[in-house]
Amino acid sequence: MTTQPLPTAPGTALPGGELTATPTPALPMRAAGVLLGCLTALLGLLYFVVAGTPLGPLLLWPRTRRRAFVVLTAGARRLTALERWRRSVFFGDSFPDRSVPDQRILRYLATRTYAGLLTGVVLGLLAFGAVLAGLIVASLVRGTLDWGELVTQVLLGGVLLFLDVQGLFSLEALDARLARECFGPSERELMQQRIDELATSRAAVLQAVDTERRRIERDLHDGVQQRLVALAMLLGRARRGGRTPEQARSLLEQAHKESQDVLTELREVAWRVYPTALDNLGLREALAGVSERCSIPIRTDFALAEPLPASVETAAYFVVSESVTNAAKHSAATEIQVSVRTYGPVLVIRVEDNGVGGAKPEGSGLTGLRSRVGALDGRLHVHSPSGGPTTITAELPCA
Repeated sequence: MTTQPLPTAPGTALPGGELTATPTPALPMRAAGVLLGCLTALLGLLYFVVAGTPLGPLLLWPRTRRRAFVVLTAGARRLTALERWRRSVFFGDSFPDRSVPDQRILRYLATRTYAGLLTGVVLGLLAFGAVLAGLIVASLVRGTLDWGELVTQVLLGGVLLFLDVQGLFSLEALDARLARECFGPSERELMQQRIDELATSRAAVLQAVDTERRRIERDLHDGVQQRLVALAMLLGRARRGGRTPEQARSLLEQAHKESQDVLTELREVAWRVYPTALDNLGLREALAGVSERCSIPIRTDFALAEPLPASVETAAYFVVSESVTNAAKHSAATEIQVSVRTYGPVLVIRVEDNGVGGAKPEGSGLTGLRSRVGALDGRLHVHSPSGGPTTITAELPCA
């Protein structure tokens, strides 16, 4: 048996599910929430006494235990809904709508009742201390209190006031933690977690872009530029006079071969920046191009039921391309296995080689892949023990 929770504070979620920022309530609102919590704790105590006394024997008898538990939980859910409403209105918490198990409901209500009653005791001590402070001030005005007694009373009262206030803050934090454990993290906490994740992801993406630019510059400087210099020198030698036709023809043939190598190098650099085959032919053909350019045999298991979003296809391609490139350069592998499959709304890419292992997840290449995957709310796992094999698994949400 379940009941609908009481209305929550407005302005925390849009109808479409988008979260919006909810300002933290002012101190008077939270103080009123603490006082109301003491009253709801009394209700919880009365409920356990009134309902628990007759239902206790029925809970012990196996034949009536289930029905008695349902009755006890039904009332507990109503009181829990009241606590949820109190947290929402007076503390600004808005929890996600989800079903809570009966055992957790009873555990929350029992613990919340104990914490609320203890808060009431602390507030009572605080009020008693305020009355004593008033009496001390009155005695000081009448002149019946000497300075020695005043100093003693002030020091003792200050210590007790500090302990009292700290106790209130601790009990309020306990109240919030109990609600979070029962109902799940509030939407404000979920939003803050998401903001932190996006900030971290943005910083990682910027770093990955900077690293990629440096790599492209290094490829152009160390590869294409050097070949163009060699090509210019060959053409310069061919233009000089005093050479036989055979020598000039040989230099031109070398220049022609060098120009072909330059074109191949430029094509490789362009493919590492962004493969046009992704737009023209799709992910399968783009990965086939990776297999053709790799010096190690690659076995590919490609099974996709539906087309993927463009951003997911791009990330999947670079996961495979970078993993294969690292294996070809560093693993001394003789075979690479690539698996690209969807499991529900998640695309799983798995690249495994039979090399020597020892790949470092903090390396620049894998760090860039982790940033690229993380930007899509995906996860990258690297398992590379010494001696191999190395397995790189990426999980990318497609929705």
